Amino acid sequence: MGARADKRGRQWQFPQGGIEKGETPEQAALRELEEETSVKSAEIIMSLNAPICYTFPKKIREGLAAKGRSEYIGQKMYWFLVHFTGTNDEINLNTQTPEFKAYEWAELDKAYKRVVYFKRAVYQRVCRIFSPYLKAFIQRAECLVENEETEIKKEA
Repeated sequence: MGARADKRGRQWQFPQGGIEKGETPEQAALRELEEETSVKSAEIIMSLNAPICYTFPKKIREGLAAKGRSEYIGQKMYWFLVHFTGTNDEINLNTQTPEFKAYEWAELDKAYKRVVYFKRAVYQRVCRIFSPYLKAFIQRAECLVENEETEIKKEA
């Protein structure tokens, strides 16, 4: 999770961003991850089969309208469960246009509690959906490591 650079204190969220013309949501997710965190070592494990939408609170919509951006009433978000295959030293938030001022690894079932109130229900839903897939992925990875260790012992 990243603490937004444009907000006071620690307002956390997952990396996110818009889809550019000609991009698939998957391509956009990996591009945005790299732009915001410098992470290139990532692979998509799974995605939701449809985006999830939410509406900004009235105060935020009014603020956007006052800036001439009244078309922004909320967000439609595609969600991906991504496996980070690199090491923490790959993560660099000092990007060309920094979006985060800090990052922390968070447990998926607790992550939604850290986001801004109006995104919380969406995050909670996504984390609940992804949780069994993440657990299965981790269990599979642990089994592969155990099997590899067993093979090494047999060869020795």
